[in-house]
Amino acid sequence: MSTCLGLYIEDNVIKYAKVSKDNDVVKIDSFGIKFYDKINEAISQVIEETYSYKVPISINLSNENYNYFYLFSLLNKKDMQSVINTEFESLCYDRGLNKEAFDTRYVLVNDLEDKEKVKAIHVSASKADLAKKEQQLEGYKLTYASPMGTTIGNLLDYKDKENVMIVNIEDKTTITTIVDKKIIDIQTIDEGTSQILSKINAKENSYLKAYEICKNTTIYTQEGKDLQYEENDYLDDIMPTLYNIVGEVRKITNNSLNKIDKIYLTGTASVINNIDIYFQDYLKDIKCEILKPYFIKNSVSKINIKDYIEVNSAIALALQGLGEGLKGMNFKKETLKDKIPEFLTMEIGGSKKGKVSKTNKKINFNIDMDLKGKLTALEQTLLRIAYGILMLIIVYSGISIFLNNSMNKKAEEIEAATKQVNAQIASINNDTSIIKANRSKYETMTKRLTDLNASIEEKRKVKNAIPTLLNQIMFSIPKGVQITSIENTSGTKIVINAQANTYDQLGYLKASIKNYNILINVVSDSGQKTSQDGPITTTIEGDLPIG
Repeated sequence: MSTCLGLYIEDNVIKYAKVSKDNDVVKIDSFGIKFYDKINEAISQVIEETYSYKVPISINLSNENYNYFYLFSLLNKKDMQSVINTEFESLCYDRGLNKEAFDTRYVLVNDLEDKEKVKAIHVSASKADLAKKEQQLEGYKLTYASPMGTTIGNLLDYKDKENVMIVNIEDKTTITTIVDKKIIDIQTIDEGTSQILSKINAKENSYLKAYEICKNTTIYTQEGKDLQYEENDYLDDIMPTLYNIVGEVRKITNNSLNKIDKIYLTGTASVINNIDIYFQDYLKDIKCEILKPYFIKNSVSKINIKDYIEVNSAIALALQGLGEGLKGMNFKKETLKDKIPEFLTMEIGGSKKGKVSKTNKKINFNIDMDLKGKLTALEQTLLRIAYGILMLIIVYSGISIFLNNSMNKKAEEIEAATKQVNAQIASINNDTSIIKANRSKYETMTKRLTDLNASIEEKRKVKNAIPTLLNQIMFSIPKGVQITSIENTSGTKIVINAQANTYDQLGYLKASIKNYNILINVVSDSGQKTSQDGPITTTIEGDLPIG
C-alpha cells in the first residue's frame, strides 16, 4: 500500500489530505484545512497531525502560466521540443521576461481545428517560487510539485465520449476543459476566493471566520424565491466575484468547438450553498454540479461528503503523487545530475581506427606495356587495381577530412556549452551571496523588531500596572497617613514618600504594601521627624509585581 500527503498551499490557508492506495482501492486517512500566519509552523503542524514525517508529499505550484503552441504533427519529438523552446523564448522576449528564470513542462494534444497539427499545452513556473516551496518543506519528503490545471482532473470519474469542464475556484480560478478523457485546454482568471475572503476579512478581521461565513452562506437564485437575499450581509462581498467567474465560464463554453456536457465546480467557493444552482441558472443547458472525488460514495462513513469536497485540491495532489493523472508534469527540483546537459554525459567515439599495415617489400613489375597497341589481360588487371587504389585513397581522405571537421565542431560546441554552464554557475553563486547578505540583514532587522516589541511590551505592562498600584494604595492607606509623592524612577521601580504623626501609622502602611503584594522587594527607612511638632516622614521603595 502506498501513501501520499497532498498539500494545497495558498497565502493564508493550507488544505491537506493524506491518501493511501492499495491496488485500486483509494482511501483518505486524514484531511483538513488550516489557516495560518506563519507558513513553516503550519506545515510542521500538518506533518505532525497526519504523522507524515517520512511520507511522500505532493504540492501545488504558485502563479504558474499556461501557454499554447501549435506544431506540425509530422515533426519528430526532438524537433517539437526545439520548436516549443524557441516559441517560449520568443514569448518571454516579447513580455520582457528572462527565460532562464522559469522551469517548464508541456503536454501534446490533438488540435481540434487542424488535424495536421498538434497543440502543446505549455506550463511555466518561476524557479524562485519553486525554490521557496522546497525550502518551506526542507527536511520532509517532497516528491511532487504539479500545476492544479492538470492535476484537478484526477478527481474525475471519466466517461466515454463525455466533454466536461472543471471550474476550480481557489485564490484564482482555473478552468480545465476535458474532451474524450483528454485535457485540451486550461485557462485561468485572476478572480477567485481571494477577493471574497479578503472583503469579509476586512469586516471580521479573521480569515477563518470569513471562511465559515462562506460555508454558512446560501446564495439566491432566479428560481429560489424562498431564499432571502436581504438577510445576508455578506452576499454583496460574494456575488460580484461569482458573477464575473460564471460570465467567463459562459464565454469559454460558447467559444468551445466541442459541446460541453457537464460542468464540475470545486475549490474553496464550492462550500457556498447553492453555488451549483447559481451556475445552472446562467449556463442553462449544461448540467452543473459539485465535483466529488470518484472513489467516494454517497454512503461513505459518518463524514459529510461536503467535508471531503472542501479539500478536493489537496486530494487531487495526493493522487498525483500516487501515480495517477497526467504524466510528465512534475516540477520537483531536479538533482545536479539531472541538470547536466545530455551531451556532456554522452561517450564520444564508437568507431575504432583500423590499423594500417605497412610493408617494406618492394614489388617490381617488369612489364613492357605497349600503350599504342591493345592492352593485354594482365595490363587491364593492373590498371583496374591502380584505379581502385586511387579511388580508395580519395574516399579515405574525404572521410578523414569530414570526421576531423565534425570532431572540431563538436569540440567547439562542448567548449561553448561549458562556458555557458560556468556562467550560470557563477550567476547562481552571485545570487547565493546576495541571498546570504539579505538574510543577514533581515535577521538583524528581525532582532531589532523583537527587542523593540519587548521594550514596548514592558512599558505597556508598567503603564497598566500604575493605575492598579494607585487603586490598591488608596484602599490600603491607614487613617492619618498622607502620601506626599509616588514616583516610577525606572522600569518597575516605585518610590513612595509618606508622612504621618506617629511611627505606628507609617509602619502599618509599609506592612500593608508588603503583605498585600502591592509592591515586592519592599525597603524603607526608619522615618524621621522634620521638626519637633512636625510630621514624621518616610520613604518606601519596591518593585511592581509584574512579570
